[in-house]
Amino acid sequence: MSEYHHPVLLHPSVDALVLNPDGFYADATFGGGGHSREILSRLSAKGHLMAFDRDEDALAQAPDDPRFILIHNNFRFIHNYTLLHAAGGLDGILADLGVSSHQFDTAERGFSFRFNAPLDMRMNRQGGKTAADIVNSYTQEELEKIFRLYGELDGARRVAQLIASARTTAPILTTDDLDRAIAAALPTFAEHKYLAKVYQALRIEVNEEMRALEKFLSGAAASLRRGGRLAVITYHSLEDRMVKNFIRSGNIDGGENKDVFGRSDAPLKAVGRKPVLPDEAEIAGNTRARSAKLRIAERV
Repeated sequence: MSEYHHPVLLHPSVDALVLNPDGFYADATFGGGGHSREILSRLSAKGHLMAFDRDEDALAQAPDDPRFILIHNNFRFIHNYTLLHAAGGLDGILADLGVSSHQFDTAERGFSFRFNAPLDMRMNRQGGKTAADIVNSYTQEELEKIFRLYGELDGARRVAQLIASARTTAPILTTDDLDRAIAAALPTFAEHKYLAKVYQALRIEVNEEMRALEKFLSGAAASLRRGGRLAVITYHSLEDRMVKNFIRSGNIDGGENKDVFGRSDAPLKAVGRKPVLPDEAEIAGNTRARSAKLRIAERV
């Protein structure tokens, strides 16, 4: 198992996904390559796997395997690359939406309040705005919106006010700067949990994760062959709700469209009534798995 990242729900996800050893599959979130290596172990010499990751650090983890293609790009473009590499469609797509252990544990990436580091949080450091750009340039109202929407944060307005006030004295450039700026809003009984939600909201905004997920889901449905499977591992309620709604209705809002005969036009159908959860042994070995949910769907 790679120290770069500990894959969550490894066997349940790959068991549900790889039904045709000769097929063409996609790992939409390569990370440390744990899921990709397990998929490759199930494929024959005729099978193929393409994987996506926008983090340049992940490229060094690529397995040396002629059946494997690693694409340094956002998974939102999955349908474009399916048309390029697998014009007949994909037999299965896996997406683990969690941040990799490497990103959390590398201090200078700025993903974690455990370290004092630049407020970066970009999954692709080759461009785009950083978390520091957001906390120093967004209006108080814009900050409140992302904390409320992406962090589902009680007291989002108070946090936004504290940030807006602190940056008038000096820019907020590091994780310690941010933690000090919002210290007055942190509940003494759940300080770390509250900070995790603040950092989650900023990370989602920096990387446009919800917009990318919406594009990915529609692209994945268009990329799958009939009978092909989609397996998505989520870690917080916002993304899980989007995935659940899309599987049920074909859109992230959950509004189901039906034809004149009352038949749903959703491109996918759920496999199993409830999501698959990690067992106690997995959580004991990897606490970051505790909030994970695996949803599986099939192309109809």
